[in-house]
Amino acid sequence: MTATAGGPGSWSENILEYFLRNNHITTEDGAEIIWYHAANHKAQVNEALKSPAHMIEADVLLPSDGSEYSQPIMAHPPETNSDNTLQEWLTEVIKSNKGIKLDFKSLAAVEPSMMLLENVKRHLQRPVWINADILPGPNGNSRVVDAKPFIDTVTSFFPDVTFSLGWTTGWHPEKVNEGYSWTMVKEMEYICKDLNLPVTFPVRAALVRQSCSQLLWLLKKSNRYSLTIWTGKNDNYSIEDLLCIRDHFDKKQVFYDILEPQNHEFKQAIGVKRFNKTLAPSFFFPGELVISEITEE
Repeated sequence: MTATAGGPGSWSENILEYFLRNNHITTEDGAEIIWYHAANHKAQVNEALKSPAHMIEADVLLPSDGSEYSQPIMAHPPETNSDNTLQEWLTEVIKSNKGIKLDFKSLAAVEPSMMLLENVKRHLQRPVWINADILPGPNGNSRVVDAKPFIDTVTSFFPDVTFSLGWTTGWHPEKVNEGYSWTMVKEMEYICKDLNLPVTFPVRAALVRQSCSQLLWLLKKSNRYSLTIWTGKNDNYSIEDLLCIRDHFDKKQVFYDILEPQNHEFKQAIGVKRFNKTLAPSFFFPGELVISEITEE
């Protein structure tokens, strides 16, 4: 039986409901979700599948050879080649019960990737998040993915998907870093208001505290919305910043895909006991996985 949008087993099922239903978390709290970030190369995928992570995030692009018949591969710019294709990646991941988040850096990779996903859809009865940065954000200088064709292409294949729609951003240690402006959040709401699908907004941890009013406004526009807090490798932010987010936002509406050691310190501070300290060094974000995250998500 085909799952309805948002229902059990659909790609748009809330990840808290999915993992709670499968007894992988104990309460509807976004901080309980464990992430494995940048599981692109085969070794990283194997590690992610063995880890306690609930959600596996990976990056999809077309290889640099420019071939008309190029298969989507798993890599994060500036890398443009990989030992892993999306097809190989999916073959391994569907053997698990983990949720997935696929991050697209260009529109060209989207349609061929959706075709591959369509081939395995019946094996993916779990949350699937499709991500792209569709608007310029604070200090953002990377190219955005054109919002309308991106959304239209994805929904033409999968009307029950979960979108992760963000802004390009940068962070500079020597400057005052402004947060997400009212113009930025209002433009995002204009794009998302008629989607009728769950949307999570990936926001940079070092920029959230100065953007609380704007992001709170955005989340209040729909119960379909959530935030996913992420961080660049060299970003400077404090555990207090994360606790401030924790205090001001609904715990069901905020997820934390953040690096070590802050991830462990944050979960200790809020008393999330699910986090297993003994697994942290080998299973959570080895340095080489996030080398390309200094300025962009």
